[in-house]
Amino acid sequence: MTKPASETAPRFYRIGDLAERAGVSRSVISAYCMYGLLAEAARTPGGQRLFDESAVRRIRLIRDLKRLYTLREIRRIFIRDRL
Repeated sequence: MTKPASETAPRFYRIGDLAERAGVSRSVISAYCMYGLLAEAARTPGGQRLFDESAVRRIRLIRDLKRLYTLREIRRIFIRDRL
């Protein structure tokens, strides 16, 4: 049995939806993007950033790592391990 298209199509979130889903503020997401910790998946025709489900997991990972490391150290880890 095949899944409906709505279940197989990738889900994209605007920054506000992503912030709510990941449990952080919009400004935190913007900072992570500027610092190179998080990449946007695409942009709408109007220029709004879109993020996929992997962004939710990555933000949660960064949030957990911040308990032990600075953002600079997290960035180095991500670059070193190509996360």
